[in-house]
Amino acid sequence: MITRAAPVPLALAVFVAVLVLPGCTADTPEPELADEDRAALASLGYVANELRESGGADTEKRVLVLGIDGMDWLITNRLMDEGKLPHFRALANEGGMSSLLSSIPPQSPVAWSNFITGADPGGHGIFDFVHRNRDTYLPYLSTSKVEPAPEKARVLGIPVRNQFAMPFTDYVFPLAGGATLNLRKGVAFWQVLEAADVPCTIFKIPSNFPPVTSAGGLVRSMSGMGTPDILGTYGTFSFYTTDPWPGSDDLSGGYVYPVRVEAGVVHATLYGPPNDFKDYEKIEERQGATISYSEKKVGIDFEVYVDPANPVARVDIGDAEVLLTEGEFSEWVEVEFVMVPNLVTVSGLARFYLKSAHPEFELYITPVQINPANQVLPITDPPEYGAELVDAVGYFYTQNMPEDTKALEHGIFDNAIFTKQSTIVFDERLECFRYELSEFEEGLLYFYFGSLDQSTHMMWRCMDVGHPAYNPEEDAEFSDFLENLYVKFDGVLGEVMRSLDENTTLIVLSDHGFAPYYRQFHLNRWLYDEGYLVLKPGVRPEHVEWLLGVDWSQTTVYGLGINALYVNTANREGQGIVQPGREATELIDEVAAKLELVRDPKTDQQMVVKAYKATEWYHGPYTSTAPDIVVGYGWGYRGSDKTATGQIPGELVSDNLDKWSGDHCADYRHVPGVLFTNKPITHEAPSLYDMAPTLLAEFGIAKRSWMIGTSVFE
Repeated sequence: MITRAAPVPLALAVFVAVLVLPGCTADTPEPELADEDRAALASLGYVANELRESGGADTEKRVLVLGIDGMDWLITNRLMDEGKLPHFRALANEGGMSSLLSSIPPQSPVAWSNFITGADPGGHGIFDFVHRNRDTYLPYLSTSKVEPAPEKARVLGIPVRNQFAMPFTDYVFPLAGGATLNLRKGVAFWQVLEAADVPCTIFKIPSNFPPVTSAGGLVRSMSGMGTPDILGTYGTFSFYTTDPWPGSDDLSGGYVYPVRVEAGVVHATLYGPPNDFKDYEKIEERQGATISYSEKKVGIDFEVYVDPANPVARVDIGDAEVLLTEGEFSEWVEVEFVMVPNLVTVSGLARFYLKSAHPEFELYITPVQINPANQVLPITDPPEYGAELVDAVGYFYTQNMPEDTKALEHGIFDNAIFTKQSTIVFDERLECFRYELSEFEEGLLYFYFGSLDQSTHMMWRCMDVGHPAYNPEEDAEFSDFLENLYVKFDGVLGEVMRSLDENTTLIVLSDHGFAPYYRQFHLNRWLYDEGYLVLKPGVRPEHVEWLLGVDWSQTTVYGLGINALYVNTANREGQGIVQPGREATELIDEVAAKLELVRDPKTDQQMVVKAYKATEWYHGPYTSTAPDIVVGYGWGYRGSDKTATGQIPGELVSDNLDKWSGDHCADYRHVPGVLFTNKPITHEAPSLYDMAPTLLAEFGIAKRSWMIGTSVFE
């Protein structure tokens, strides 16, 4: 939500609001849906009739689902055998436990979309964290996108330029806005439940940004993985230091700002989103110079008063005074970015961490969060649900995957700071869960915890002395951090089990497990060496990024994303040369077979245990948009970050020396998740896409036509 203060040019504001905006319209962008999805949405109108004919839904029934991202089947079993997870053991004895097969590939947005829809990626259209634009070969994030405001709007039916210029200023107002689109296709299980008059609360489930709009007011939801910070990124921190290092001006995931301490005071700026209310074309024409993206950002100036003798400081930002002690995070601070003075502000939230007061000054500020009580982008449905949560538990992280893995990777955090921040995230989420559990009286409650996933990614090396990134001086102290986190979740489960009644079905599950990430396979290097990916004359492989420099007139196969491989198919890709049909099929077969033969020159291990052909493994209307091959990596291997971003490094495979040391983007059979219930599980090999039919069946609703699984209790 954009807040509007009392305006100074009142007559102008009244003119825009009263005379112009009510008569202004524009074509609202919508996701492209297959005919099958349109039919599925239309079929929701018949769900209530089906229930009435079968005797009606069980109005006393409750279903509670805990989604613990990344909880690993092998680790969980080991800790249960050691007696460290007594509540999980008790639940397994009371009802059932099983491994839970993940998605192909076992990436969180793909896996949770399987869970949400009861379909595989061919039915929901999410295949990787990263998808490619078929025309340009450039990547984009797979789960959501923001459509800018259209160039034209209609006022009283008359096409006009989509902006109202405020006279005598550089400010403009769009007459019609853009839209934020959820790119996951298919129908969510809670949409079916709502059609049957079953109330639902869906808290932070991944692949649900922006949250699906409730059709009848029976669903409350908050978006999870895919939710950006206020900059529209997956999380961009700010770090202010008197001691910048070489390369600190070009970090992924954050900005480093050099500062000086003068007479005990640091003057700095916290930057927010670009100001879309300014007419930059007009300003550039007047100034005769181009304005960069960073110059378009709205900033909030602040001062830090550093105590000359003690490790403390005070931050003055806006109307807030924030007292900081070295080594401690502040509480949340509301910050307001002024887009148009006296008219438009954007509200955000930030925490401050004083890493060092002396001798060097170092201050970390979290990515600025979307304020759930005052939303600049939609993160709850209905919008007032966000304010309800803030009233109940206070402010909390709203961005997806809030543990700051990039700050740890770049050395701004060490293990101690990262685990402290991770604990804050966990504690906030637990408070939200306790509130929702106390309010849970009917229907379905789904609640998501993400701390185990992000912590296992970053802290695996601490418990694995054989990992290439293991540093005994730094990591040995934290060897039990992940185990202790599992124990914390056992405590949460104990709270839940004590609150249950005989009418409540409890399901605890994860979307995938984990494996070590020892070695990284550079897929595009292999394609280049094998002659499938060809560069333009004079382009060196190590200079390629985002596939720029590729000669598409000779390239037949390319990689983009963590597990995805595409054939450069004619009439599909922008410059495709491989003919669809027999030629493309034979090429896919050839590449898949050769990939499965590739061995690590250092260890002689098979690096790709299975190359999955989309047409053989996916079902549904979106299979045609899938990668042609999904690469299933062996234990200890993963596609490199350089593969994901379209790079061609100089070697085929290399040690993973990053803090990001555990992963799950391997073959899905290597990283099963967990499934615990308070009812016996009869399914022999449950998969994530079985869970949507399971949830419907608990309320007496038949499996829908697009769902490929079955209830785990049948």
